[in-house]
Amino acid sequence: MFVSQSALGELKAGKARRALAESRSIKKVVVLGANGTMGFGSGAIFASAVPEVTFLARTKEKAEQGLAAACKMLRTNTIQARVKCGSYDADLERAVAEADLIFEAVTEILDLKREFFARVDAARRPDSLVCTVTSGLSINSLAEGRSDSFRKNFCGLHFFNPPNVIVGTELIPGKETDPAVLDFLEAFAIEKLGRVIIRTHDTPGFAGNRVGFKVLNEAAQLAEEHGPLLIDALVGPYTGRAMTPLATIDLVGWDIHRAIVDNIVELTKDEAHETLELPAYMKELMEKQGFLGRKAKNGFFTRDEDGSKLVLDPKTGRYVPAKSIALPDLSFIKEIAECHRRGEYEKGMALFAKAPGDAAKLARKVIAGYIAYSFERVGECTDTITGIDLIMGMGFNWAPPSVLVDVLGKDAAVAMIEEAGLRVPKLLADAKPGEKLFDVPTINIGRFFVAG
Repeated sequence: MFVSQSALGELKAGKARRALAESRSIKKVVVLGANGTMGFGSGAIFASAVPEVTFLARTKEKAEQGLAAACKMLRTNTIQARVKCGSYDADLERAVAEADLIFEAVTEILDLKREFFARVDAARRPDSLVCTVTSGLSINSLAEGRSDSFRKNFCGLHFFNPPNVIVGTELIPGKETDPAVLDFLEAFAIEKLGRVIIRTHDTPGFAGNRVGFKVLNEAAQLAEEHGPLLIDALVGPYTGRAMTPLATIDLVGWDIHRAIVDNIVELTKDEAHETLELPAYMKELMEKQGFLGRKAKNGFFTRDEDGSKLVLDPKTGRYVPAKSIALPDLSFIKEIAECHRRGEYEKGMALFAKAPGDAAKLARKVIAGYIAYSFERVGECTDTITGIDLIMGMGFNWAPPSVLVDVLGKDAAVAMIEEAGLRVPKLLADAKPGEKLFDVPTINIGRFFVAG
């Protein structure tokens, strides 16, 4: 039986990774903020792999609610035997002192997290690992003032929600994190927790949210002029994403979206800075009418009493029936989707690149911005474009930027970026004609091109 050199290399790497994952004992994990969505979601993943997990929250009852939610998420009660519940006041110090790994998932407020880390630092063993699930706060800032052993054993481990479905996970070191700790956590997360690990730099939004929320926010900006219904149709599944952008913001929550983009805007200044500024109408609707998205049943989309779809008019702040909105000719979308159904992704995206009309041009502008922005972040957010590719593919379930370049062809991708009036990233400009940029043989690119 013939085995290729690349396959042999993967087998050896897998064997070495499994040995590394077994090199230290992770028997007890503590989850702080276990009643929150990321807390109980991440806790469920740990409880599936670790003998004892302690869920902590403000009260034991809150922690128990988190456990119930974790069981519901996994559709099983089997993790209950592995999970203990407690409160911060009664149980934090004892649980942390016994833990091999402490996983922090409290509210995304820098000072609040620092307060918890001060308590953790005072109670933990010098060799215990400490991870934060923060979606974009600085790892170095979170570790300020902590002991040497804390900083050495501290890093970000950013799960995406819901973690039982989305396996893409960012591993973010601080400037003093021990490289051996990172290597172990990467191996442990892959082998024991079933994660796809992407190492990112300690930059605002890291890699996934930096790129992903740029696209989401640009869609929100465009919705003011063109309407949410049209924008979600134009940047729909046929462009290589599981969920449309404005529906995604509604699901994530307008408050979470605002916190992420505000943080990036405040701490960065890049070539697409304006597209990350929260639209004024969103800010006004949040502050005056309590808009939060799906969790408050108000966002870009909602339903009336008979279940009919309603669409927000950003200019008036009122809803109108979706069926009353006239859209331009979008027949090109159906043609492209038909190609995707047949697995003809190159043909479909060739149609996209040449589709006539202002609507198609607007769709290309958003996708061109996604590709260009992703390639520009290499070196800043990740070491390689593969890091961006993997977090967008396995974290956001979007077609990775390199996949889009491959199916479009470099020349068409460059032409699309130029048509949008954007700078062509040097990394893309320097790519050889015909060179495949997405080099992850274990991932079938067809998963990204749903036909709907």
